[in-house]
Amino acid sequence: MWRLGDNIIEIGANWIHGPSEGNPVFCLARQYGLLDPEALKPENQAVDIGGHPPWIANVFTSSGRKLSIEDVYPAQQMFAELLVECSAFHERGGEPWPSVGQFIRTEVLRRAAEKWKVADAATRSLQLCMISTMLKVECSINGTYSMDDVGLGGYGIYKCLPGLDCTLPGGYEGLLRKLMSELPADVVTYNQPVRCIHWNNTEKPDTHVTIECQDGKRVAADHVIMTVPLGHLKKHYSTLFHPPLPLHKMHSIQRFGFGTINKIFVEFDSPWWDKDCEVIFLVWEDEDAIVDKVQDVPGSWIKKLFGFTVVKPTDRHSHVLCGWIAGHESEYMETLPEQEVLHAITQLIRMFTGNPIITPRRVLRSQWLNNPWTCGSYSYPSKGCSLQDLENMMEPLPSKPSLSQPLQVLFAGEASHPSYFSTVHGALLTGWREADRLISHYSSSHLPKPKSKL
Repeated sequence: MWRLGDNIIEIGANWIHGPSEGNPVFCLARQYGLLDPEALKPENQAVDIGGHPPWIANVFTSSGRKLSIEDVYPAQQMFAELLVECSAFHERGGEPWPSVGQFIRTEVLRRAAEKWKVADAATRSLQLCMISTMLKVECSINGTYSMDDVGLGGYGIYKCLPGLDCTLPGGYEGLLRKLMSELPADVVTYNQPVRCIHWNNTEKPDTHVTIECQDGKRVAADHVIMTVPLGHLKKHYSTLFHPPLPLHKMHSIQRFGFGTINKIFVEFDSPWWDKDCEVIFLVWEDEDAIVDKVQDVPGSWIKKLFGFTVVKPTDRHSHVLCGWIAGHESEYMETLPEQEVLHAITQLIRMFTGNPIITPRRVLRSQWLNNPWTCGSYSYPSKGCSLQDLENMMEPLPSKPSLSQPLQVLFAGEASHPSYFSTVHGALLTGWREADRLISHYSSSHLPKPKSKL
């Protein structure tokens, strides 16, 4: 949670996805009194949005036109139908293409030839350009560089909880403070990066795991629960464990996807969008080839930004938009000076609104790839992935039960949940899962529980 002027904004996780009884994050936030009354209404908890909130949209084109939502409804309807079909391949198999992007591109062209055959060329082109925008939206939702990287067979592994996505008025930091307040004092050590986790995969009687810190400090433990983001694990797994991870675990870490999604917050003196607007879609009128990535990243990175969500409520956040950008274009944006990002956003908005005097007050952007503790944003099932990869990633060390001390290193984090990866509630549930694994181990074996080294 950062500040943009007087405004508190979420640079990372923002929503509670699927705020209903099955979501432990929602239940905790409700227990601590951190939610608005609207989020607590039973009807909001019962809504099934399928991972796509029913936002009220404004649509602008690169020629400076503001469209009605009816102008692009055929494209949105077709795209929504195709996403439902993509989800079904996980259960039934027989996917005709390796990736979601390839399937959607092929099917759109096939169906458009039939459904839109009576439309004039300009109308057909506009619908195809809107499909490109929707693909960019999916890149941000799925955490991927391109929908060509998301496996068609794995897309349906992700499951949605019912509930109309909501936010925490005080940000996720408020929930963290409540949880931390229930811990004993001085049990959390900060600013202590770990260099290596030394575990034992032999029959040796040594039962301790040793955590080696970057400053040379060594900490002995009976068990370690590893919760680092998959991006950090991808970058450091070869040196982070001694002995090395089993091959099947390494391969799954390499295979499963982890992308970069960044936010660009933009503050204005007054809104240029409708009062009830919740999302702004930007449609480039030269993208009827159905694309979700640009060829010239340094020259055209801004084209990957699909639009903005409106940061609400406006009485608390003045007039702030949140731009969303994924992929290599997002990574390139991280390398630019903030003034250059501000200039690019200003030119973009002036082009799409046709208003040459709109001037943002300031911008603030995230840089998740260059954060050494994340090395990206969140995970997705890439081409060639399966549920087995998720099971491999959550498998404790050592993997063979005959070895001396079981459950030496356990793995949690959003990328290790079999159906809620990429979410806060998925991350929380995996932490509980590994805690329960240890509790069950000591309960069933009648072993004395180790004393905490915290």
